[in-house]
Amino acid sequence: MRSPSWTWDELLLICSRVVSNDWRQLRAYQQSTHDLAELLQALPIHGAAARDVPEFRSVASVSRKSADLITSRRDYAGPATRGGRLTRLVTEAFMEREAEMLLAAQAIESGISSGAIALIPEQPGEVDEDGVPAAEGRLLTRWATFRERNPALRRRKIAQAIRLGHPLQCSVCAFNFGHRYGALGDGYIEVHHVLPLHLSGPRETALEDLAFLCANCHRMCHRGHRGTTWRTPASLRTEIELSAGGDCAR
Repeated sequence: MRSPSWTWDELLLICSRVVSNDWRQLRAYQQSTHDLAELLQALPIHGAAARDVPEFRSVASVSRKSADLITSRRDYAGPATRGGRLTRLVTEAFMEREAEMLLAAQAIESGISSGAIALIPEQPGEVDEDGVPAAEGRLLTRWATFRERNPALRRRKIAQAIRLGHPLQCSVCAFNFGHRYGALGDGYIEVHHVLPLHLSGPRETALEDLAFLCANCHRMCHRGHRGTTWRTPASLRTEIELSAGGDCAR
């Protein structure tokens, strides 16, 4: 078995260390590189079989990949190494949105160190269908989706809305399941985190962090498109207003 291909999350973590190292290569003799290799080997992405491959996220491979990220910079004057498309995308993301990418790396490390991510099974939609990942990557998308599917949290949000006299309708398109489906749809609505984990931080979810969405708008808020896999209800409304159709499909 060969060592699996690098993923966005892994490259994100390596590049965050490269940035902290003033865009210098991570050397195999540095303890920090050894620590990073151990972190990458612990990520719940490739499965247990990958860990039996001698070269799997070894210190030497991490050092080489850090060089690939550095030479992928548009302003790098020396000869480029063969890092591949995903390596270039991660480097470009750090060049354009460094603060956001560093926050995403910090959130992943926090989730791994606390054990929170390791306990969460794979979730639907955590791999972007257009192949252009966003800052949050696969593991943070998994974590956020799992939190949104927490039935107790959703029940509390619905109970709060009923208590305050607020309608259970989509905050983007105003779709109401009860109005459309009658008794079958009464009391049903989905919830969405207003901010992605890398911006909100992996703190305990408050009811104010959640918005009501219909199933269609919820899917569109999470859909990968042009490097974004997380949208707020407000940003999705803007997308709708700018589109030719103008309405949310129901």
